[in-house]
Amino acid sequence: MAPLIQLTTLFIQFCYYTTIAHGVSSNATTFLIGTSRSAMMLPLFLSPLNSSTRFSNTRHLLQRSNANALPNARMRLHDDLLINGYYTTRLWIGTPPQRFALIVDTGSTVTYVPCSSCERCGRHQDPKFQPDLSSTYQPLKCNIDCNCDDEKEQCVYERQYAEMSTSSGVLGEDILSFGSLSELAPQRAVFGCENMETGDLYSQHADGIMGLGRGDLSIVDQLVDKGVINDSFSLCYGGMDIGGGAMVFGDISPPSDMVFSQSDPVRSPYYNIDLKEIHVAGKPLLLNPRVFDGKHGTVLDSGTTYAYLPEAAFMAFKDAITKELGSLKPIRGPDPNYNDICFSGAARWAVFPSGSDECISNATALSIIARVAEHRLRLPDTFGSYYSINWNIKAAKRTWWQQHFLLVALAIVVTFVFGLSALGIWFIWKHRQQTLNAYKPVDAVVPEQELQPL
Repeated sequence: MAPLIQLTTLFIQFCYYTTIAHGVSSNATTFLIGTSRSAMMLPLFLSPLNSSTRFSNTRHLLQRSNANALPNARMRLHDDLLINGYYTTRLWIGTPPQRFALIVDTGSTVTYVPCSSCERCGRHQDPKFQPDLSSTYQPLKCNIDCNCDDEKEQCVYERQYAEMSTSSGVLGEDILSFGSLSELAPQRAVFGCENMETGDLYSQHADGIMGLGRGDLSIVDQLVDKGVINDSFSLCYGGMDIGGGAMVFGDISPPSDMVFSQSDPVRSPYYNIDLKEIHVAGKPLLLNPRVFDGKHGTVLDSGTTYAYLPEAAFMAFKDAITKELGSLKPIRGPDPNYNDICFSGAARWAVFPSGSDECISNATALSIIARVAEHRLRLPDTFGSYYSINWNIKAAKRTWWQQHFLLVALAIVVTFVFGLSALGIWFIWKHRQQTLNAYKPVDAVVPEQELQPL
């Protein structure tokens, strides 16, 4: 079956790292193609006009004198984009540590994992969290800053997402460890212990969610408020071809020519930017930029599988894609609830981003094979350093029966067919011989013939 290309609005190929921070920038722009790393930089700083009016739940800026003294937490990202459509990282909770695979989600604020007492939780990648086995776990007691259970003893949480999946449970505090790559020591933080999950949260492979949004319960906010990291975090996505990536809690050293994009927390509680235009095959869509001026602007949400557009922008994008793929057959999408753009009959990717050679995760089999000459693979300089490795793969040994199985089977079938045919011909010949040589007795009655006069 031919591969299916599905574009449910606009699929964004991640081949850049995003630095999200709180600060002020006077020369903010929307996008920059970084020349030093061949990547797209989308660092977010607060809008200068609104940086003085901070929400009570946004992070507090640290003093510059202390900026270089703080460590950061580096964590690997894992993905299975074609099947699940999300990125996960590993987080260890408790003493001794219990490992979990969590979806990296900049659109939510609570980090949670299934609790051992949860009877309405699905089967996930790792075992459920067992608070009784952690010597450092403490339930978060009811207070004025949280929602309480019916007995007014413990803080609880409840979240509902756009696809109508839900998660609810109790809040607790324990030691979180960030892995062997982290310079940051394990830290105590508040997280959710699930008692119920529904929808995609129930059926997904990942254990839970790591909330990185703006809010008191966000892991990043908690670490910043404790003064153990600087007020920023970074995500680097490997993209469809490379996979994986990295995440850093705390500061990193940006390129000297970094240009920043504005993010306005007064306009929206989410990380947002202003989207100006969309290009398909190197050509801009004919759209009024104001079509993107929604309530929240353009939200950067790492936990959302698809990119969603206003209807006018989506229709223009759909028409442009359909025009570029005129030789392919349009087909229905897998979900009748969505107006997917699907085609059949293409190779892996039929539309390449303009200048795809600038980033290895945009490289396709077509663009790589075009550089094969004299049995050597030629990669562009923008790919950076690489190694050439020769693999000698020895074919697996097969027995005589494995090598000649099809031939023997074919011979048996042919012999059987010819045998049946010969047997049928013999029966027909035998029957005809019996009919021609029918036996008549000597005294058999001869029918009289009527005499005719001469």
